[in-house]
Amino acid sequence: MKHIIALLLENEPGALSRVVALFSARGYNIESLTVAPTEDASLSRMTIVTTGSDEVIEQITKHLNRLIEVVKVVDLTEGSFIERELMLVKVRAVGKEREEIKRTADIFRGHIVDVTDKSYTVELTGDSSKLDAFLQALDRSAILETVRTGASGIGRGERILRV
Repeated sequence: MKHIIALLLENEPGALSRVVALFSARGYNIESLTVAPTEDASLSRMTIVTTGSDEVIEQITKHLNRLIEVVKVVDLTEGSFIERELMLVKVRAVGKEREEIKRTADIFRGHIVDVTDKSYTVELTGDSSKLDAFLQALDRSAILETVRTGASGIGRGERILRV
């Protein structure tokens, strides 16, 4: 089962590598990883997407909590949360394909952010299933390049990840 784990950690050199090393040493896979400073410049927020049983995720959480730099860990999938990912897709757009790609981008609420005589670059945000659906709606041969950020997540309502 897919889990989104959010954690606050001290914003210092080596903290990210220690978290990644923990996953690597125990044979856990990271599907996506996003990290950036928070409103407090001394802390970073990291979002890790991984898969595993509830027991495996519990072990991951316990191991993360033991790291000195980690301040707080939350499995967002234990409650209601909002997940978003950013994707940029460069697609071949010539002739009558141009209008079809514009329509498809509009249906998925995407934005065309770059236009050349032979291609469009489309920006999309949403959960990973929406982005996957957009890619499936396109002709595979039209996709020139794809870049995805990985998931970011936040708890809904009063659920806050804070020290």
